[in-house]
Amino acid sequence: MKHVLASVIAATGLCLAATVGMGQPLPGWAQRYGEAEQVAGKQIFYNHCVACHVLKRGAHGYGPSLYGVVNRQAGSLPGFAYSDALKKSGLVWTEDNLQKWIGNNAALVPNTLMPHVSISDPAEQIYVVAFLRTLKPRPSQ
Repeated sequence: MKHVLASVIAATGLCLAATVGMGQPLPGWAQRYGEAEQVAGKQIFYNHCVACHVLKRGAHGYGPSLYGVVNRQAGSLPGFAYSDALKKSGLVWTEDNLQKWIGNNAALVPNTLMPHVSISDPAEQIYVVAFLRTLKPRPSQ
């Protein structure tokens, strides 16, 4: 899947470069690019993370809910037994910290209790974070 997405992104990037070079923006390109990352990230999440994490607010699985995780203080959800290492880490789940966690959580927070199969591909890490960004309340209209 990552090769297909990479090909689509590369082709889109060439089109963008051509239109930007001519001074004509490509309408909606950034939104479609972001949506492609989110779709890829959702699939990777369901392949690697859903066995332990739920996406529902206020619910926990084996791991804590990831609803609203982006920019949340690490180890802060009530009702989940986090490791002392994570609670004392002082981390905020920025996109950069989430990517590091997905890649190697034990290196980011030694003595964490999360059993984790790392996702070593940086592109896949970015896609998962893009998906996690979508897990938040929608602004009221």
